[in-house]
Amino acid sequence: MRRPLKLFIYCLLLFSLLTLSFSSNQPDVEGEALIELLASLNNSDGKITDWNDFFVSPCFGWSHVTCRNESVISLSLASSGFSGTLSPAITKLKFLVSLELQNNSLSGVLPDYLGTMMHLQNLNLANNNFNGSIPISWGQLSNLKHLVLSANHLTGPIPDSMANLEGLVHLDLSSNNFSGKIPIELFSVPTFNFTATHLNCGSNLEEPCASGSHPAVSTNISRLRVVMAFSSCAAFVLLMTLACFAHRYHIAHKSKPDEFVDVAGEDDCIISFAQLKRFSWRALQIATDNFCESNIIGQGGFGKVYRGVLSDNTNVAVKRLADYNAGGEAAFLREVQLISVAVHRNLLRLIGFCTTSTERILVYPYMKNLSVAYHLRDLKPGEKSLDWPTRKRVAFGTAHGLEYLHEHCNPKIIHRDLKAANILLDDNFEAVLGDFGLAKLVDTELTHVTTQVRGTMGHIAPEYLSTGKSSEKTDVFGYGITLLELVTGQRAIDLTRLEEEEDVLLLDHIKKLLRENRLEDIVDSNLKSYERNEVENIVHVALLCTQSSPEDRPGMAEVVKMLQGIGLAERWAEWEQLEDVRNHEFSLLSRQYFWTRDSSVDQEAIQLSTAR
Repeated sequence: MRRPLKLFIYCLLLFSLLTLSFSSNQPDVEGEALIELLASLNNSDGKITDWNDFFVSPCFGWSHVTCRNESVISLSLASSGFSGTLSPAITKLKFLVSLELQNNSLSGVLPDYLGTMMHLQNLNLANNNFNGSIPISWGQLSNLKHLVLSANHLTGPIPDSMANLEGLVHLDLSSNNFSGKIPIELFSVPTFNFTATHLNCGSNLEEPCASGSHPAVSTNISRLRVVMAFSSCAAFVLLMTLACFAHRYHIAHKSKPDEFVDVAGEDDCIISFAQLKRFSWRALQIATDNFCESNIIGQGGFGKVYRGVLSDNTNVAVKRLADYNAGGEAAFLREVQLISVAVHRNLLRLIGFCTTSTERILVYPYMKNLSVAYHLRDLKPGEKSLDWPTRKRVAFGTAHGLEYLHEHCNPKIIHRDLKAANILLDDNFEAVLGDFGLAKLVDTELTHVTTQVRGTMGHIAPEYLSTGKSSEKTDVFGYGITLLELVTGQRAIDLTRLEEEEDVLLLDHIKKLLRENRLEDIVDSNLKSYERNEVENIVHVALLCTQSSPEDRPGMAEVVKMLQGIGLAERWAEWEQLEDVRNHEFSLLSRQYFWTRDSSVDQEAIQLSTAR
């Protein structure tokens, strides 16, 4: 009788946490919209399997979805084998900023209702089978910055309303059957492509447009260059003359020379980046092959990560932040500086950054051995899983990296999304912790207590999920779950366990197996050899780190010692005593629940009997 009650209480707790964390006015509207959207897209290849009605909100662990303030802001559905159409349900995502559906086989006309999605900034429908013309209503998308419609079957002229899109920085209409003239305003877009169409460049030009500048504009630019060259020569002569006068004046008056600083940015002169490099947008665009989808090596709540090769043949990982803080470039640079000074062998080193009016990008070394999560769950046929000594080194290395962030950085850095997917492996398979310090780059309030929940379900500490307040103890909880990932090879949440038991959370599942003394069922089946006592110690440390009360969890400095066997036995004995008390209280609650239920049934039976 304990199992049904436990399931009931678990579901009640889960519902309560979801209500606190995802407290939008209509938390299920966007989830229902996505389910309807997926049905119309025809998910025949089954690329998306985790969109379902079990979770109240799509922000609760759905893949390909990025959220902000409990609303969906980005859908990354490129190269997913879709062959259907785009449902009007998409308009229910009121705050959608980015929609990527390129490299599928979608058909139908371009939907005019997309013109009502006023927050849309990035729309990519390239390499599909869309037909018809560009809807006039799309000219209302005042925030649109990137529009890519290449390689479809689109026809007709470009509507004049497109000239209203003054914020466009990238427009690609190539490889379609468009005809007619191009609104002259579109030639002011920094990057455009009209090749392989039947479009004409202007009233006096009958040849198709090429990617780049308008031919007439190019002619004017050539003339302008001649004028500018002549002006530059004249200015140089004048400048040299003034310099001579200034030098003579200085000698005559023996005055102290003035000191000048670069004034490119208001606060740049007080921010020192040491060896950090500032990349141009163009350099990173070339390095990633124009941020090609095939170069994506990871993505999450902070954005997409692309593999790139710099001009000097250096391999890099380019993280394009999806939701950077709108506080301005100076605020971004200060946070980048804080990240750059966090230097430790178990922390991913920041190489450089890039800022534009619409982009915030970070550049890191490329880790060819990818993440721990890949080696635990995503290996290709023939690849070997991590052995026990390597997993143990990962546990120690991650602990050292976190201890450095918490204890030796000023101000301390809270990671807030610790999981196996954010732990990379260097050439020697040593743990390198990535994605640290990114929370402040995307949060709207740069305070020591943040109220926007970021992280991955199953790794988020209870107090952070319910209150939004994070601390180093929320990282300790995430570290404990990561240790369980290392030992079991499993995910933090696994819905398939519902078929056999009620323990969807890995943490509850491990506690149950530990009570039943089934250590062999805890250990990853891919581990053919391991030290039993070492596994037990790491599981014990994991459970100490994942206690429900943050005050009961150890700090990372103590965790490092316990991994070495110092003080672990004492802390574990205390935990077992507390667990006995919790189990006793749970047993009393169970009896009270069933007594109350049975009493209610008896009372109801008496009332029915009396009524007869």
